Amino acid sequence: MLELMFCSLLTIVPDYLFRRYVQGRRLGKEITIYSVWFELRWGITSCLILTLLLITTIFYNHPATSNVTLFFRTVPILPETNGRVAKINVGYTGHVEKGDPIFELDSSKQQAAVETARRKIAEIDTDLVAAKLDVQKGNAQIDEAKTSLQQAIDEYETKKYLGSKGAAPAREVERLQLLVKGREATVAAVTAGRDVAQERLSTQLPADKATAEAALAEAEVELNKTVVRAGVSGQVEQFVLRVGDIVNPLMRPAGILIPDDAGRALAAGFGQIEAQVMEVGMVAEAACVSKPFTIIPMVVTDVQDYIAAGQFRGGEQLLDPQQVTRPGTLIAMLEPLYQGGLDGVTPGSSCIANAYSNNHDVIVAKDTGAIRAAALHAVDALALVHAIILRLQALLLPFQILVFSGH
Repeated sequence: MLELMFCSLLTIVPDYLFRRYVQGRRLGKEITIYSVWFELRWGITSCLILTLLLITTIFYNHPATSNVTLFFRTVPILPETNGRVAKINVGYTGHVEKGDPIFELDSSKQQAAVETARRKIAEIDTDLVAAKLDVQKGNAQIDEAKTSLQQAIDEYETKKYLGSKGAAPAREVERLQLLVKGREATVAAVTAGRDVAQERLSTQLPADKATAEAALAEAEVELNKTVVRAGVSGQVEQFVLRVGDIVNPLMRPAGILIPDDAGRALAAGFGQIEAQVMEVGMVAEAACVSKPFTIIPMVVTDVQDYIAAGQFRGGEQLLDPQQVTRPGTLIAMLEPLYQGGLDGVTPGSSCIANAYSNNHDVIVAKDTGAIRAAALHAVDALALVHAIILRLQALLLPFQILVFSGH
């Protein structure tokens, strides 16, 4: 309507003025409701053509869309293991900080495993003390065996010397020789026993203790899994879990956690024909249903290179393009131009948005001709029309929803 009124000022009004003051035609006389077309045919035709061109230029260079939503990501509240709920720390809704416990599962089995692992470590610590005593005992036995061996050697040497003089029988010398060999075997045996105790003290028992500590750590991890904590700070919504419920990480989530930073950008779906116009850095404006009578300055921060309607998953059937009934839209991410621009806009809210082209760099370029620069100036200036339309839509949006839609 604004475009038609603007174009009529340049076409129909001059045509009427020419008919009235140059040709002398008068309203109600020569110009009647039946002769309007014949008398003002040039102005009406020019107005319609100019209006179509103006609307096409505005909507192509300054795209608009009503497919705008403040999307937000939700985090499902899931345990890492199956179990029965034993305690709930959050109500139906509430705010939680990162790391806060949300609910707890029955942990009797996990606590028993932790206690078993701790007792195993205590048992190994006792074995370590006993092994140290065994090493000390082995060292004492070695000293004792070496003393006995030295005594036997001394007696053997004495008897051997006396035997060479004929003062000791040969049988006695042989007995002492065998006694020395026996004492040497005893020293070797107690040394081996000491070495076994030393090896057990330095290698086996530390390895057993490390295994037990790893088992304790694993048991404590399983115990910690029974306490479901918030992975991020956010708002818990529709949390209807109750004590006694059984939760499953694959099939039965406990609730939904909405992060605090949810809803920081608008996702706007523009027409595919505007793919050549949309680019990062374009200034945009948006008006949201949850925050009426407010125009939010935005900026295009990302333009998705793919259209969701064309995606598919490989399967056993061939694709038919006819199955894509809707053409899909070009997704552009809009973020507030100023900090806090989306404050007061409820995440998930529906919005309308305009994006405005900016040809300033092309206009000031040295190789841009005067005619092209003037045309681009006109294109950029036409953004004012779209901005006015957006503000009228924002003004009428509450009345349209509350009155005309019957809500």
